Amino acid sequence: MLLFDAHLDLAMNAIEWNRDLSRPVEEIRAREAHMHDRPDRRLGTVSFAEMRRGGIGVCVATQIARYVKPTNALPGWHSPEQAWSMTQAQRLWYREMERRGEMAAITSRDELDGHLARWADATDTERPTLPIGYVLSLEGADSIVTLAHLERAYRDGLRAVGPAHYGPGIYAQGTDASGGIGAKGRALLAEMDRLGLILDATHLCDDSFWEALDVFRGPVWASHSNSRVLVPHNRQFSDDQIRALVARGAVIGVALDAWMLVPDWRRGESTPERMGVTLRHVIDHIDHICQVAGNASHVGIGSDLDGAYGREQTAADLTTIADLARIPTLLAERGYAPGDIQNIAHGNFIGFLRRVWR
Repeated sequence: MLLFDAHLDLAMNAIEWNRDLSRPVEEIRAREAHMHDRPDRRLGTVSFAEMRRGGIGVCVATQIARYVKPTNALPGWHSPEQAWSMTQAQRLWYREMERRGEMAAITSRDELDGHLARWADATDTERPTLPIGYVLSLEGADSIVTLAHLERAYRDGLRAVGPAHYGPGIYAQGTDASGGIGAKGRALLAEMDRLGLILDATHLCDDSFWEALDVFRGPVWASHSNSRVLVPHNRQFSDDQIRALVARGAVIGVALDAWMLVPDWRRGESTPERMGVTLRHVIDHIDHICQVAGNASHVGIGSDLDGAYGREQTAADLTTIADLARIPTLLAERGYAPGDIQNIAHGNFIGFLRRVWR
């Protein structure tokens, strides 16, 4: 079954982690055998071949570069201009992947439908070489130096923006922070509305979340967020937030970071095996969102695999991203009907884009 993954940090892995995603996962891991600078070295799960093997024909692919003020202890770039330049290096990598035939940019409904038709018509022999379609998204807007930069980014293919990431930001406050979006955030959302950009509500702290939904009139989704009821943390959505997103016609992509799947995870100490984390916990979060929404029309997959973590911090029964292909079977075992399974696998996010780009 075709899968739509609503959040993958592909360019970050290529440009900052120095991973050649055109190579097999086993080769990427082997080249990192001597490296210890990041916890996920030797444990990556994503490559283009594994995405194709799992049927992930369309994804939302990110640009990400955090600007941090001198008072911010989080890692990041020391000026917005530096952060912007990093996002542009990432954008150019995507363009090179298009040139190689590994990826295909999707910026309109016509491009989306054309790409889906190509995947639907492909033979088993052709599918391993098909380009993977991607919708370009910006995770954290601090790299937007001015609103003119946002329009430039839109012209270059950007179609979704998450105003915040972790901590305090210029345009909104993110995970583990507090406070609203302020005048700069309202100006950013107004420009996003004018351009037709999608607001990604992921990572917004509660104050910024509610203010952004009140101010922004355009399309909203949440590319990679889970349930706060199942795993209490401000990074997750409360049931009231899920209901508010459903009321806006949003789709929520469920993420596979282990600490978001099960409670009481201790970073650097817990392991997926000891905590018993499996893909069935992903189904738990999907099911919870469906129960709150009252239907299966507002949830999908936003795996965030290799989003600064690897096999050390995801489901124990996931070896590579190709294992996402097991999710439809697990949904069927949970009692979901074929049409609902298809919508969760890809239909909800594809339908969202078709509505937004009509």
